[in-house]
Order: sequence, then structure tokens, then C-alpha cells
Amino acid sequence: MVIPGPRKMSVKLSEGSLAAIMSGGTVDAPVVQVLGNRKIVGNEASDRYRLLISDGVNVLSFAMLGTQLNEKVVSGQLSNNTIIRIKNHITSLVNNAAKGKKRVMIILDLDIIAKGEVVGLKIGNPVPLKDDGSSDNSSNDQPTAKSAPPKPTYGQPSHQPYTNGSNVHSTTPMQKKIQHSVPSSPGMTAATHPIASLSPYQNKWVIKARVTNKSSIRTWSNSKGEGRLFSVDLVDESGEIRATAFNDQCDAFYNMLEINKVYFIKGCRLKGANKKFTSIQNDYEMSFSNETQIATNDVQNLIARTTQRELKKRDITLVDNSNTEVTLTLWGSQAEEFDGSQQPVVAVKGGRLSEFSGGKSVSLLGSSLMRINPDIPEAHKLRGWFDNVGSTQDSQSISKSSGAGGGTSQFKMLSEIKMDNLGGGEKPDYFSCKAYVVDMCNGMYRCEKCAREFPNFKWRMILNGNIGDGTDNVWVTCFQEVAEKLLGVTTDELASLKSKDDQDEYDAVFQKAHFKCYNFRLRTKMETYMDEKRLRTSAVQIDPVNYVEYNRRMLNEIKEAMA
Repeated sequence: MVIPGPRKMSVKLSEGSLAAIMSGGTVDAPVVQVLGNRKIVGNEASDRYRLLISDGVNVLSFAMLGTQLNEKVVSGQLSNNTIIRIKNHITSLVNNAAKGKKRVMIILDLDIIAKGEVVGLKIGNPVPLKDDGSSDNSSNDQPTAKSAPPKPTYGQPSHQPYTNGSNVHSTTPMQKKIQHSVPSSPGMTAATHPIASLSPYQNKWVIKARVTNKSSIRTWSNSKGEGRLFSVDLVDESGEIRATAFNDQCDAFYNMLEINKVYFIKGCRLKGANKKFTSIQNDYEMSFSNETQIATNDVQNLIARTTQRELKKRDITLVDNSNTEVTLTLWGSQAEEFDGSQQPVVAVKGGRLSEFSGGKSVSLLGSSLMRINPDIPEAHKLRGWFDNVGSTQDSQSISKSSGAGGGTSQFKMLSEIKMDNLGGGEKPDYFSCKAYVVDMCNGMYRCEKCAREFPNFKWRMILNGNIGDGTDNVWVTCFQEVAEKLLGVTTDELASLKSKDDQDEYDAVFQKAHFKCYNFRLRTKMETYMDEKRLRTSAVQIDPVNYVEYNRRMLNEIKEAMA
């Protein structure tokens, strides 16, 4: 389209870009037209705006504007028919009980190409996008949308060399992850994100940052209580951010974090920065939480017990398209020289498989063979999977110790819990045997605890049940993982049943869990509420009963009792 004016300008919208983005693909700096905007009603301190945008083929109604761009709406720069270039954006999946997951675009930076009053009309005859990113082209008088750029076939080699490990599609700065080697701590295996890309609308990220400043521990006191805190300034090649730790996190991380050292950090809360109290150039600041994980990636120096020689050791984490992780241990020069900065594909032959306390790991031997980015079909397939899907998904580690089934477990009957006064001490006793959000009805969910709104949430389950053996019974509380294992369904599946208003089907899930036998690992602690002491018991882990082991243990106890 030619824009009229003193200098006629030809502008072409990025046709098909919205369908590609909302289907999970990536498009570099798409040009779109604003067809409308409206303020989102909510209780958040900062106003939020929703845009109706078009690429000439499709209309997207679920695009949200970053709060830092609100002034462009207030000043009238984003009036109807304005043409913009989206320089930076992210997409987020929002849970919808009625329609399932819906992808929402959040625009973080843009340029205005042509003002609405100059353009003066809607370009093309765009049709609405569905929640799944597909077009609604049922009407015969609508033009056919251009197909979205195809994703690479997993079974075929990438058209780019492995030296950069990137996808064949170009990416926006927000979507393009800085590729660094990440340590093998649980949950720290995803590609790292630039500090400049962080926003409250992302909940799964890992940053690699250097500590440039650390404050002393300070105390505070107000009407809500008192506590202690310290802060650190973190920097990477994209920007800087301040992180603050309170109370328990202050104790846990103060001695760990050292100036000028580099750390991998995940699981922090993000909130708007108070510019009155910081000179850090970032709209957000981080707060450490109970979910925060911090790890280093240094090569370990070990001393061999027999030869007293110094050994170099390094643990890295491998993941494949089964979303399963395993720890691989490198030794000597391989530990020092291995470069995982590009998330390379690794092929290992002749490694030693070890198992300890239920966890499995692999270690390279002198006779083992390891190849980086081998030119084989399996490697190309894995690279395609990771670049397109795997880098954003959670994975399950098989290298964690399960703690179950070991010979050191102490079994007790429920009556023995009371006889031994378990839970009566200051610390909880173990024996073998996350905040509420409100739907704002505008696509956002408010957390009263942190007084903020978010575009998505995760279901969490707390299940209370009564368990018993031949001697007694007790009420126990089961949290997420244990509750899902006990009921045989995930929390999301249970929430879906609840939303269908089919009470019989919903109740049947709980009925199926009755009268099944498990080995319970319980935690018990004496708590005081309203000056009344009561014993609170929760299930830490449950496992199906191994009757062979159970009978063997019972026979041993009988023999000991008769001796």
C-alpha cells in the first residue's frame, strides 16, 4: 500500500506472520496494523492495554502491550489504522478452563511506521485467528491466507552448521536465547536467557550472570513484622538487574554469592523496579524465593584416594526427546575443554552406567568415545527437536536419588507414631510407612500475596485423606506430586473434570483411590494454632507395596521377636 503525503511511502504488512507466531513459530520484526485498543479492567497499579492487530491476512485480538509502552496509547500514537513494526515480543500460553490453553502475544517494543490518520483505512480483508493460531477462512469471499513458514522436519539435517546451534528461522531478540553451558543442577538444564529479555510474563527461565556488587545484610521493621535482607547487582552481555534476598533466602545465599563470580540463577520473582532507590537500568528487579536455585559450573578438583593425584571432574546434563535427563561425568582434559555454550548434540559410546539410591548416571572411561555434533540422522533429529520444542519444556531427571526402597528405611506402624511421640520435638520427624490466584475475568489472574496480575497460572493440589493399618489410622495431607500419584490423574486433568460440572465423574476419581495399599513416607510435626497443639502429618512420598520385600521384612521381624 502507498501511504499518501509529501513523501509517498510504500508499506507492506507481513502477511501470515501472526499465524506463524501464534502457532509457536518465530518471525523477525513483523509489520502489522493496529485496528483498535482497549484498557483491561483490573486492580493492578499499572494500566494494561489490549491491542487488535492485523497482518493483512489475519486479525489477532489477544495481543497485550507491555506497560512500558502505555504512553503510546495514552498519547494517541497507537490510534486505529496505525502501522507498526514489532521489534520485540514474547508469547505465553494462558490456561482457559473452557477452551484449554490459549497463546497470548505480549508486545515489548515497537516502532511506528505510519500514523493512523495518515493511513486512514484498514489494509486488506483480514479474518480472525482462532485460539490455536489457525485462520477462520470458512467464508468463500475471504482471501486465502498465506501459509505459515514451515517448521524444519525433525528427521532432516538443519541447513545451518552446528557451530551456532540455532533454528533455521530468524528470531526476535526476545526469543533468541543466549546459549551458555548450564550446570547439571535439577531444573537448570534449559538454555539461558538474556537479562534484558526477562519479564513477569515468563515463568521458566535461567540466567547466567556475574555479581558486580553485593550489599551487607540489613534489617528492617514495619507494621507487618521485621526481617533481614541483602541485594546483589547482576550483569550479563545484554544488561543488568538487581536481586534482593529476604530472611531465609538471605541466610541461604549471602555467603554463596561472591563479587565477580558467575552464577546460573532461576526461580526468582520479577516485579517493577522502584526507580527512586536504584540506578540499575532495568524496568524490573528480582526477589529470591523458596523456588530459587543458584548454581556454578566450575570444574571440580578432586584428589584420588589411592594415588593422591589431582583429578579434574565435571558433571553435565544430557536430555533427549523423551524429556528425560541424565548426568554425564567428564574427567581430566575432557572436563576442562568441553564447551557446552551452544548446547551441542553429544554421542557417547562405552560409558559406564552407575546406579545409586535409585538414581542413574553415566561416566566416561578411558576407553569411552564421545563425539560432539556427529553428522548422523539421529543427531540432526535431536537438534531439530531441541531447537523447536525441547529448549522450552521441563524434563525429568533419572539421576536424582529416589530415596525409596533402600534398606535403611525405618518402618513403623501408625500406633507406634503416637507411642514414640514423633513430631513432638522442635524439628519435624520423618519415618517410612506453592499462593491462591483470583480470575479477573479479563484473561489475567491476580495473586493477592504479591499484589500482581499474571496472564497464566498452574493448578496445584492439596489432598487430605485418612490412611490406616492394622493398629491405627491418621489424617494426612498430600501435596501435588504425591496427590497425583495417589489419585492416578494429574492436577490439570482433575481441574478439567471439575470444570465440566460432572460431579459423578469427578467423585469417581477419589473413589478409585480407596482401599489401595502403599508404603507411605510421612512427615509429622506438632503445630500450635489458637493456643491448641495438634499433630500435623503430611505424605512426603508413596510407593506401591512390594509384597516380596514386605513378606521378607515381616519374616525377619518374626524371627527377631522369637529369638
